[in-house]
Amino acid sequence: MPEGLVGERIDVALSRLLGMSRSKVAELVRDGYVDIDGAPASKGDRLDEGQWIQIRLPDPPEPPSVVATPVEGLMIVYDDEDLVVVNKPAGVAAHSSPGWDGPTVVGALAAAGYTIATSGAAERQGVVHRLDVGTTGLMALAKNEVAYSDLKRQFKDRTVDKVYRTIVQGHLDPLEGTVDAPIGRHPSADWRMAVVSGGRPSITHYDTLEAFPHASLVRVRLETGRTHQIRVHMAAVRHPCVGDATYGADPTLARRLGMTRQALHAAELSLDSPTSGERLRLRAPDPEDFSTALERLRGDGDEPD
Repeated sequence: MPEGLVGERIDVALSRLLGMSRSKVAELVRDGYVDIDGAPASKGDRLDEGQWIQIRLPDPPEPPSVVATPVEGLMIVYDDEDLVVVNKPAGVAAHSSPGWDGPTVVGALAAAGYTIATSGAAERQGVVHRLDVGTTGLMALAKNEVAYSDLKRQFKDRTVDKVYRTIVQGHLDPLEGTVDAPIGRHPSADWRMAVVSGGRPSITHYDTLEAFPHASLVRVRLETGRTHQIRVHMAAVRHPCVGDATYGADPTLARRLGMTRQALHAAELSLDSPTSGERLRLRAPDPEDFSTALERLRGDGDEPD
């Protein structure tokens, strides 16, 4: 038994020892993958000196295959021999994943006859960056291996400009600025992200475009590209994206504005052509639900009931 773990609960101890989240360790204990001295462990067990802990990791799930399925509302914004850029509607994932059997960008492109690079994991080949299911807007995919490597390098070197529009609750103070706060898995809910000590460096620049009585239209530029970055940073400064129930948004305001998802749209994407080096500057207009929410905010729809 490693020093410092005697007396700790099994889930706490193994989380520290293995670098896993407590919730993931708790699942392993619950599902019978952890034994203490040859007997199945229970979540509340505390460790004693001299005990023998055995951990069996379950087999990884089979990666989901790409299913060619047309997606209504998905638009091709740019297409050449190296890459294709789509305007993704809400309710569509970038690619298949365990637990998601809905429409995907990769599946939609396959149905449209596009050939995508084979680099990357099987279910997300050609995907160089992703948008959340509820986020709309511009997303680029590589069509060959050279383009994939070049685009991944551009994202890694932070030469790709990504600009979003979002409607947030309340008024940011100051009206423009930068959120520089590390992001990692939430310590007690690993399906969410959070600002955490020891997380990956994450930088979000923002400026307020319009302020309304109870919300603001904000332009956001990402310097880094962490999972849920804008959503996490806006929630961290207590101005979550409207409709973002995962990160604490007020459902009453979302209903008033007709938003059934987070009000977040990838509006601009600038990157270099992998072949010519030409700078591509692409834009996508606000989707209908986002425009409707703004119309209500500019009218009487933002007044309290």
